[in-house]
Amino acid sequence: MTGSARIPIIAANWKMHTTPGQARDLAAETVAAIPAHIRAKVEVVLCPPFIALDGVRAAVEGAIPLGAQNMHWEAQGAFTGEISPTMLVPWCQYVILGHSERRQYFGETNEQVHRKVRAAFAHNLTPIVCVGESLAQREAGETHAWVALQVREALHGIPREQLATVVLAYEPIWAIGTGKTASGPDANAVAAMIREVVASIGDASAAQAARIQYGGSVNGANAAEFLSQPDIDGALVGGASLKPEEFARIVGAAANQ
Repeated sequence: MTGSARIPIIAANWKMHTTPGQARDLAAETVAAIPAHIRAKVEVVLCPPFIALDGVRAAVEGAIPLGAQNMHWEAQGAFTGEISPTMLVPWCQYVILGHSERRQYFGETNEQVHRKVRAAFAHNLTPIVCVGESLAQREAGETHAWVALQVREALHGIPREQLATVVLAYEPIWAIGTGKTASGPDANAVAAMIREVVASIGDASAAQAARIQYGGSVNGANAAEFLSQPDIDGALVGGASLKPEEFARIVGAAANQ
């Protein structure tokens, strides 16, 4: 990264892995694997399954903030099986919204993501808004247009003060869990475009403050390639976050930029 004042943010998305007991152990091992002086330079966020939030909070003892993997936009209501922002507030500071798996498998739309972003801010949760293109869209040269549309529809009407605090995760769908990754310069080009879209919604200062992550098969070996890019401020990490030492290498790479 450049001399930006943006603090790197590395978020662990544990997805549908770990029982509550396993999550407590994994959280404790993760904290132990990342020295305090590294955590002082990098914001590390753990996003376990909903049912593990309480135990993980106890395990990290305030050393690492927590995030949820999804939420509904309503504070309460007849929405069987959903989790509301008010339910998350006692445990979480962050919430992942619009992950490609939510869009692909559960039909989430840009408008629903927008409603969730508004709800997150209304309840003092910081959204990690995921955007990204499919392989077909990439091969058709539609990456920038598609990702720009996702950003605009997720964030339109969001006040400048809130835009400055948002986290956007660029996750090319074709790279999630496949072992394939974009190159550092390619990912940075998309991140820079995302920043331009945020500026068009708010202003340049909000765009410069907003943090943009890269996600998609990030691991200890390739993290530095992405984290050294000027418009990439962190990573949203899936499989590698289930391995404390590997995840610690990614956090360390962020601290060294």
